[in-house]
Amino acid sequence: MDEKLWAQIDAEQPVPAHIQERMEECRKKRMILPEDSLIKRPVMVEGIRKAGVINTGVLDEVGKHIRAGMTTQDIDDIVAEYTAAHGAICAPLHYEGFPKSVCTSLNNVVCHGIPSRLIKIHDGDIINVDCTTILDGYYADASRMFMIGNVSDARRRLVEETKKCLEIGVAAAQPWATVGDIGYAISKYAHSKGYSVVRELGGHGVGCDFHEDPFVAHIGKKGSGMVLVPGMVITIEPMINAGKAGVVIDPYDDWTIYTKDGSDSAQWEYTLLITETGNEILTY
Repeated sequence: MDEKLWAQIDAEQPVPAHIQERMEECRKKRMILPEDSLIKRPVMVEGIRKAGVINTGVLDEVGKHIRAGMTTQDIDDIVAEYTAAHGAICAPLHYEGFPKSVCTSLNNVVCHGIPSRLIKIHDGDIINVDCTTILDGYYADASRMFMIGNVSDARRRLVEETKKCLEIGVAAAQPWATVGDIGYAISKYAHSKGYSVVRELGGHGVGCDFHEDPFVAHIGKKGSGMVLVPGMVITIEPMINAGKAGVVIDPYDDWTIYTKDGSDSAQWEYTLLITETGNEILTY
C-alpha cells in the first residue's frame, strides 16, 4: 500500500486504545507482536471483504464447470474471465514470473501447479484450485479441493480430513492466541489420522499485499509465534500429504511442488479476519 495512503488511514483510524493496552501487556511478557501496519483498519477490512466476495465467486464458478475431460488451462480461462468481468485482477498472473492466473494442483502436486492445455483432468482425480483476487488494491486468497467423478475412498478421505484440518485451524485462530496454536491444532489432528503436514509452506498475512507477515505454519507449539491481534488478516491453508511430509520443486518450471514420495496431497485455504470475539472468514 502507498505510504501516504497508509499514513492517512493510520491517522484517521488508529489502532483502538484498548487493543494497544492489551498489546503492551503482551509485550511485557516478551510475546511476539505484529507491527501496527499488520493490524487492518475498518476501511481496509471492507476493501478485503469486497475482494473476498469476488474471490469466493471465482471458486464457485470453477465448481460449476470443473469436470473430467477438461484441461487445467480451461480452469485458468474461467478464472481469468470471471475476475475481469467483475473488475478485479488475478494476483498470481506474472507474480514473480508465474505465468498463469490461478494455481491448479492435481493429485501428488502439493501447490503452485501451472495450468496447461497439455494437462487433462481425469475421472478419479483430486485437484486444488488456488485463487487470489485483487480489487481496488486489496487482496483476498482462498483455495478449494475438487473431487472428480469416481474418486477412491483413500483420496476422498484425504480431501475430507484436510478440510477438517482447516476447520480446526480456524477454530484455534482466536484473538490473543498465537500462530503456534494454529499449527499445533492442525498437526495434532493430521498426525492422529495418519497423515503428514508440509512444513516448508504455510499460510500468511494478506490484504494489502499478496504475502505479508506472519508466516502461518501448520505445525507448531502452543503459545509460540506471533500473537493474533484483532484486526489481523491471515490465511490458513494446510497442505496435508497421504505419505511423508517431504516435498520437491519441479526443476524445469521452478514453481510446481510435488510430494517427494509421489503420494497424494490436499489443501484447503481461507482468508480470515481476527476479530475481538473470534474470527470472520472473508473468502473460502
